[in-house]
Amino acid sequence: MSKRWYQENRRDPWRREARSKGYRARSAYKLKQIQDKFGIIRKGDSVLDVGCHPGGWTQVAVEEVGGDGFVLGVDLLSTSPVEGATIIIGDISKNSTLSYISEILDGKNLNTVISDISPKLTGRYDTDQAISLELSTLVMDTAMLILTPGGNFVTKIFQGTGIEGLMKAAKQRFSNVQRYAPTASRKSSSETYLICQNKLPRPKKDARGKTAYQQVQEHLEEIDVLVKNIETEDAPAVKGFRKLSRKREG
Repeated sequence: MSKRWYQENRRDPWRREARSKGYRARSAYKLKQIQDKFGIIRKGDSVLDVGCHPGGWTQVAVEEVGGDGFVLGVDLLSTSPVEGATIIIGDISKNSTLSYISEILDGKNLNTVISDISPKLTGRYDTDQAISLELSTLVMDTAMLILTPGGNFVTKIFQGTGIEGLMKAAKQRFSNVQRYAPTASRKSSSETYLICQNKLPRPKKDARGKTAYQQVQEHLEEIDVLVKNIETEDAPAVKGFRKLSRKREG
């Protein structure tokens, strides 16, 4: 841990505020700011928090849905219990996890899917951004399977190649799509949030029969970013979107 990192985090006002209010992570204030601006969670809603560890977003969701609402958090990592929420360990890309979520919901409509999911950072921005794009796209596809029409979806994305493809896929599935950078995000961070409101009863014509994942792949191919799994001497294979150098012109 570098001395600079320690000093920056020690001075971080959002981290201090989170501690003083009992939130598990400073990221709780990102969701609070998103909620203040867009009102994505309503009283009595059922909310799914994907990638919920350590539980800061889950805590905020519980506050927003009130006593008549329901909050379910899922993560690959074990997360300490959050009062007022149900927490499970699972991989959202697995059918078994989706079946378990459906069982827990027990017929409830799922109104909102939120996700502050992030890859384990490698320190190579292109690689980290590509993996983040893949994660966010997979979460969107999951949301489309389980969200009720009119529902909302929020996910973190890193600025970079492929975002426009994800934005286009979102606009074909929701009536209102925006990007938003909360002030609680670090100034040095390239993260932003994709805010998708009012899920359409069915995707628009160009998106029918396609997943968001497939559409983002098509977008990357259109802008000459190769999309395939490779291995090199200095970098391991990465599932899904792998950004390589652009094709050389004639």
